[in-house]
Amino acid sequence: MNPYDLKLFDIYRKVPKDLTQPTYTGAFISILCCVFILFLFLSELTGFIATEIVNELYVDDPDKDSGGKIEVSLNISLPNLHCDLVGLDIQDEMGRHEVGHIENSMKIPLNQGDGCRFEGEFSINKVPGNFHVSTHSATAQPQSPDMTHTIHKLAFGEKLQVQKVQGAFNALGGADKMSSNPLASHDYILKIVPTVYEDLSGRQRFSYQYTVANKEYVAYSHTGRIIPAIWFRYDLSPITVKYTERRQPLYRFITTICAIVGGTFTVAGIIDSCIFTASEAWKKIQIGKMS
Repeated sequence: MNPYDLKLFDIYRKVPKDLTQPTYTGAFISILCCVFILFLFLSELTGFIATEIVNELYVDDPDKDSGGKIEVSLNISLPNLHCDLVGLDIQDEMGRHEVGHIENSMKIPLNQGDGCRFEGEFSINKVPGNFHVSTHSATAQPQSPDMTHTIHKLAFGEKLQVQKVQGAFNALGGADKMSSNPLASHDYILKIVPTVYEDLSGRQRFSYQYTVANKEYVAYSHTGRIIPAIWFRYDLSPITVKYTERRQPLYRFITTICAIVGGTFTVAGIIDSCIFTASEAWKKIQIGKMS
């Protein structure tokens, strides 16, 4: 093979010497390029290290291993109702009717024993139903029970402590009904939405968000006024919200860095070449005028 023909395969062509002449403008552009590349590199690195939360909606029961149960955590204060009168009742459409639920619950006296703080953890079936705080389990019913209250916490499922996930996991937390009618019943209508959080390792945690509407009223029947209670009536949404934690793939990060470096130097080279060419042309014009 002719040595000259072999040279045609050289893809690393040599730059003409007149294009390698150093200039102050070229040095300035080079410094700007390095600073610009460093800035973009740090920006991309920050984006690569950080994670993003992607959410989606679908119709399904995500926590099939729960046995059809939802764990509930309730913390409520009734400052004007004695602990001996406070009880939790649970009902649902599967026939469950439990009065005075006491398992995994505690009552803390308030106001020198005149009030009560109820804290309890219990499970409900995944069917429409209700649980309510009332005096129904008391051995003797009071004449005028005072149902004014403050809800500190009402949450369903596993607790999620993720900063980037802002949801209504404790929508009733902080609800204050101390200024309401003491003899009024309170209805909280809850729509529970299953929620799944999947981290980078693929581990899933199951929780529930909920929306709430409420009303208060004094109920009467043909025998007179009905004993008031604090009702939490719930129903489940068929829509599941899923939050997935993701990170940018490594190959995309490398591709982006290569594009930044190559693109920056290419554009800078074009700008420097234009400035150099214009400068040389101007010098020739000045020389022509002088001659």
